[in-house]
Amino acid sequence: MGVPVAPGRLPFLGHTLEMIRRRHEFTSSLRDHGDVVRVDLGPMETYFVTSPRLAHQVLVTDGALFRKGAMFDKFQPYLGNGVMLSNGPFHLRQRRMMQPAFHRNRIAHYTGMMTRAATALASSWTSGEVRVVEDDMQGLAVTVVGGALFSTELGRRAIAEVRRSIFVVIKQGMVRALSPSFVERLPLPGNRAFERAVARMRAIVLELIASRRADPEDHGDLLSKLLLAQDDSGDSMTDQQTYDEVLTLLTAGIETTALALAWAFHEISAHPDVERRVVAEIDEVLGGRPVTFADVPKLTYTAAVVNEVLRMYPVWILMRRTTAPVDLGGVRLPAGAEVILSPHALHHDPVSFPEPHRFDPDRWTSSAEVPRGAFVPFGAGSRQCMGNVFAQTEVVITLVTVLARWRLVPVPGKPVRTKFTSAAYPSGLLMTAVPR
Repeated sequence: MGVPVAPGRLPFLGHTLEMIRRRHEFTSSLRDHGDVVRVDLGPMETYFVTSPRLAHQVLVTDGALFRKGAMFDKFQPYLGNGVMLSNGPFHLRQRRMMQPAFHRNRIAHYTGMMTRAATALASSWTSGEVRVVEDDMQGLAVTVVGGALFSTELGRRAIAEVRRSIFVVIKQGMVRALSPSFVERLPLPGNRAFERAVARMRAIVLELIASRRADPEDHGDLLSKLLLAQDDSGDSMTDQQTYDEVLTLLTAGIETTALALAWAFHEISAHPDVERRVVAEIDEVLGGRPVTFADVPKLTYTAAVVNEVLRMYPVWILMRRTTAPVDLGGVRLPAGAEVILSPHALHHDPVSFPEPHRFDPDRWTSSAEVPRGAFVPFGAGSRQCMGNVFAQTEVVITLVTVLARWRLVPVPGKPVRTKFTSAAYPSGLLMTAVPR
C-alpha cells in the first residue's frame, strides 16, 4: 500500500522547516492526507500516524514492537540512558526499580510539600500586583520536583541550579531533536548555552549523589529511593544510572507541570463560569482549610479542568522506532522504521473532541467515552510516564491553594503569546493578583 507524502517537502531539509515553522498547524493538517503519512526530517523518512486507533496500536497493542525513536536519540547525550530513553530489558529493570517511588503512599507523602510550596507562592503576592504567571509556575514546578528529589542543604543548591538551567536544556534539546545532526556541531549561541547548562547540572547532581553515597541514610526523598532501589538480582544503580534517572525526572517532571498550571490559570480567568464552579467546589470541599491528599479525589470538577488543560496543551510529538515488521492500517513498515505521533493533533481531532479548540471541562464530566488513543497526555502502555499521578496531584493542589486566596485577572492590552519547546508554552502571561 502506498504511503502519501506530506506537502511542502524541500530538497535535503525535507519537512523540517514546515515542522518548525508551522508546528501544530502542520501536524494537525496531516490527518487530511491519511491515517499514515510520510514526513521527511532532513534525509530521514518517518511515518506520521494520525488516527487514535493506530496511535493506540503503536503505544499499547504493539508497544513491544517499538522502541524510542530518532528524536530521543538526540536527547541521549545529556539525558543518558534514563527510563524515558532506555529500551528493552534495561528499561523494564529501571522502571521496576523506580516504580515504588511513585506509589500512592509516596504521592501522599509529597502532597504536604506541594501544599507548602503553593502556599508560600500565594503568600508572597500582594494585592494588585502583576505577576508573570509562567515564571511563577516554572519556579514552583522546580521547587516541587526538586524538593521531592533532594531534601538536603546541598539539594537546595541543586534546585537553584536546576531553576537556572533546565529550561535552556529543554528548549535547545527540542531544537536539536528536529534539526539535522550537523546543526548541533555549529558554534551557535543556543548550542553553547545548552552545553554550559548541561555541564552545570551534571556537576551539581553528581556532587549530590556522591554526598549521599557517603551518608546512605534514607532522607525520604526520591534520590534516596533511587539509591536504595535494587533489581531482582539485588544490584543497585550506578552513579551514572542514578544521574540519568534524576535528569529524566527533572526534564519530564518540570515542564509538563509548569505549562499545565500556567495555561490552567489563563483558561480559568478567560471563562468566568469555569472559575465560579472551581471556587465553589474549593469552598465546599475545603471549607477554608489547606488541601490534603485525601481531598484530591473529591475535587472532581477541578480535575475535569485539569484534564481539559492537558487535552488542549499536551506534548507536541512523540517518536518510536519499529524493532520488527509492523502493519499500521495496511501500511507495512520494516524493522527500523521511524514513526511519529502527535498528542496535540490527536487531542484536537474534531472526531474525538467536537469543537476541539473550545475549552470545555464538561467533556470530562459526561458519560461520553473518549476513543482509545485519542487522549495521551502522558503517553500510554508500558512507557506511560510514571509521574503522571504526581503531576496531576501537583496541578490540582496548586490550583485550589492559589484560587482559594486569589483571582488572577489578565492585564488589559497584554495578550499572551505562545513559545515552543516540546509543547506550546505561554509567554508574557501577565495577570493581576486580586484578593478573593
